[in-house]
Amino acid sequence: MSGGSGSFLEIQPSELAFPFEIMRQSSCSMQLTNKTDHYVAFKVKTTNPKQYCVRPNIGVVLPGSTCDVTVTMQAQKASPPDMQCKDKFLVQSVAAENGATAQDINAAMFNKEPGKVVDEFKLRVVYVPTTTPNPIPEESELGSSAPSYSQENGISHSTMSLSVSRSSAETTKEKPSEATSVISKLTEEKMSAVQQNQKLRQELELLRKESSKTSGGGGFSITFLFIVGLLGIVVGYILKRT
Repeated sequence: MSGGSGSFLEIQPSELAFPFEIMRQSSCSMQLTNKTDHYVAFKVKTTNPKQYCVRPNIGVVLPGSTCDVTVTMQAQKASPPDMQCKDKFLVQSVAAENGATAQDINAAMFNKEPGKVVDEFKLRVVYVPTTTPNPIPEESELGSSAPSYSQENGISHSTMSLSVSRSSAETTKEKPSEATSVISKLTEEKMSAVQQNQKLRQELELLRKESSKTSGGGGFSITFLFIVGLLGIVVGYILKRT
């Protein structure tokens, strides 16, 4: 974008283009270049001072140097008709004494008087539409509430995960304990069955001997066979359980 030129300063650009979005501040800048071989004082004015912030709005540009001026537009609640803006800026510049600083600038320096040169350059304001469809407050509200909701969810999920982990750990601990108890019980029952089996065998052997003496070695009696069968059933039942 082309700029403007006066007796003292070369000003770029020739208009101030602000990216426009509802409820959002926007900034642009302009460059003031001193074309002379002496100090130049400048002052920036606007037709709508409440709407804009200019930094710096006054200053001194050394010979051959450039000063950057940043203009910030305050957030607006609604779009203007047809995105047209009537605001304008005015840059005034005058010759200053060598070694002058911003503190040396006063309003009287820019008064128009006979024999005094005061350059003035006007810049219009242009709004540039942005592609963001939603207003910033909604995004800001969502942005502020979303972390809180996520955080709460994060705490809830982490607590749930911790509870599940503890439950799983406790279940895992309980299972080996139960298995150990069952194995120990079965082992005891098996040992008990083995002992009872040995005891029954001893009693069976004793009965056989007594029966042999009673029958004179002629074979087994009916009572003896009945006892043997009963013992076999008991031993088989016990061994089956183990």
